[in-house]
Amino acid sequence: MSSGIVQMPSLRLERRDLTRLGWAFFVSLLLHASCFGGYKLGAKLHVWERIDLAKVLRPASEVVTKILGLNAAVGETATIRDVPVVFVDVNPVVASTEPPKSAKYYSDRHSVAANPDADKDTGVPKIDGTQTLVPKTHDVPRPRPVPLQPLPAPASEPEPGADSAARVNAPPGDLVLAKPQVGPETTSAYPSQGRPRTVREALARAQAASGLAGQKMKQDGGVKRRAVESSLDVMGFPFGDYDRAVVEAVQNRWFYLLDSGDFARGRKGKVVIEFNLHYDGRVSDMNVVENTVNELLCLLCQKAILDPAPYPRWPAEMRRMIGSDTRHVRFTFYYD
Repeated sequence: MSSGIVQMPSLRLERRDLTRLGWAFFVSLLLHASCFGGYKLGAKLHVWERIDLAKVLRPASEVVTKILGLNAAVGETATIRDVPVVFVDVNPVVASTEPPKSAKYYSDRHSVAANPDADKDTGVPKIDGTQTLVPKTHDVPRPRPVPLQPLPAPASEPEPGADSAARVNAPPGDLVLAKPQVGPETTSAYPSQGRPRTVREALARAQAASGLAGQKMKQDGGVKRRAVESSLDVMGFPFGDYDRAVVEAVQNRWFYLLDSGDFARGRKGKVVIEFNLHYDGRVSDMNVVENTVNELLCLLCQKAILDPAPYPRWPAEMRRMIGSDTRHVRFTFYYD
């Protein structure tokens, strides 16, 4: 038999190893001290507050999305960057369960472009209205404006964290209001509530009972899809209900202020106002972008936005989808 001796390795570090370990510890300590010192210096100089981390990380996330072939589903994971910027009122009669392939308008419900009759296909529906300022496919009479109502108690929601470096700036949104109707108020387009004699009359009564006040637009064109009533390509989003409520509140206040005096008689033009709408309903940084009427009518538009504020808090789903605590909004008021 033969026997062998196995020499176990020594756990004792040699002098050379101790020197390397010491240098590694010193370099690590120096690196951590430099990072901590740089962070504290940046905080003191307010550098980190001016850096939008979301913009820095966005290109990388877009590359990953393209590689994985990810597509945001409407109403689920879509972000504010996917939303058209002009809100329109969708006629409930023409609302669709399926979204259009593409749309430059958004609302609280879907609709797909269609028209009753058209002799050509131009990509936009033919609409036989009277005005060309506001995108609208049906007539809704002006309601009787009511005084401001107390804001309901806000639902409990945790306050946002102090660190907001990852906010995403939402694009401006155009919330277009209908033109004021100067003259006697009309509470119903069909005062005699008899039985409708045609399908068109029945649909007109249904659509006049709800929606934002305004007149049907006039638009030349034509699409292949046929329907009893004209409709536009409009994408419905979860926060469309919130935006509709804001527009209705501003519109109601605007009408109320106009009715308090004979301000708009003989005046034509528009007022464009931009502002920031915060998650808790506050309005800030209001700016008059365009004013082609007098200062008094411009002031009425500003009061129409400010008087109903603060607006209700954003729903949690809306806040997640927007990815920011602030939205930049644009209202356009037409006097005609």
